[in-house]
Amino acid sequence: MSAAFDAMQGIANACQLFPNVVTGGQPSATNLEAFKAAGGAVVLDLREPMEPRPLDEPAVVSRLGMEYVNVPVSAGRMNDATIDQVLDVMRRAGNRTVLVHCASGNRVGGALLPHLILDQSLDEEDAVNQAMRVGLRSAEMLEWGLDYARRHHPPTVR
Repeated sequence: MSAAFDAMQGIANACQLFPNVVTGGQPSATNLEAFKAAGGAVVLDLREPMEPRPLDEPAVVSRLGMEYVNVPVSAGRMNDATIDQVLDVMRRAGNRTVLVHCASGNRVGGALLPHLILDQSLDEEDAVNQAMRVGLRSAEMLEWGLDYARRHHPPTVR
């Protein structure tokens, strides 16, 4: 595992999907400092702005010189526009190291399914396995991510 993953020690469902993508639940200020020291550049927070938090995450991330992006994922926001925003952040990150988190990893798994299928070329079964490894437990989140990926996947040439 990488130093970026090591920075996530103690976070619920901490996982390293790719060399430049780590995921998990809510990080602490110490985790964010370690993530930055390990080369972290972007923090994608999928929590609702009004959810209780142990710290002022945007301020901590800004102070550390990283990019903070909040794309809230909740029942009322499970639409294409939300996934479009998540994909935009992941694509703009390029080779920079990204931390994608929510409170537990459940929303991370659902929101990253299209990224895994469309951008990382995983087949559905492998993408679902990775999403579950990240913390996906909700059938609704699973179907949301898969539905988007299926509708946006280019047709196979025969």
